[in-house]
Amino acid sequence: MSKAVIRTITRATTLAATLAAVALTLFLAGSPRAADDSYEVSKTDASLTTGVKGKVSVTISAKKGWHLNAEAPLTLKLVSPAGVEVDKAKLGRGDLAVSTEKSARFDVGVTASEPGKKVFEAEAGFVLCQEDSCRPVKEKVALAVDVTSPKPATGKQPVKKK
Repeated sequence: MSKAVIRTITRATTLAATLAAVALTLFLAGSPRAADDSYEVSKTDASLTTGVKGKVSVTISAKKGWHLNAEAPLTLKLVSPAGVEVDKAKLGRGDLAVSTEKSARFDVGVTASEPGKKVFEAEAGFVLCQEDSCRPVKEKVALAVDVTSPKPATGKQPVKKK
């Protein structure tokens, strides 16, 4: 066999292996995984007053020799309940409040128009890596918001001293 034929076969084999790896990654990216000992997704719920902006947070932390891939997409998608608006429903790397190799935090601005206990559905997407391998992760989390009405004004004005 000529060297040109061997190079062509080698390139074709490499391309096929790369395409198979990409297909597997895309397949796994669509599959939710339960949290394990390689990462943790934590949240900070909020207590709000109607009409006053507050925030909820989602933090992704890599553990036990894993790190967050700095080049792969890192996302948070939110579905807000009735009576609550978010500043942005789809967040990416550019929206991170904190970003290190071991953790990333999204802070999401929220405003409520009606009192009550509300629950957001959120999905974090990220890629965990070790020295020799990476794996995509999708993790669902529920964010709670407890909304109260503003306190009524007492009607008394402070007395000014002369």
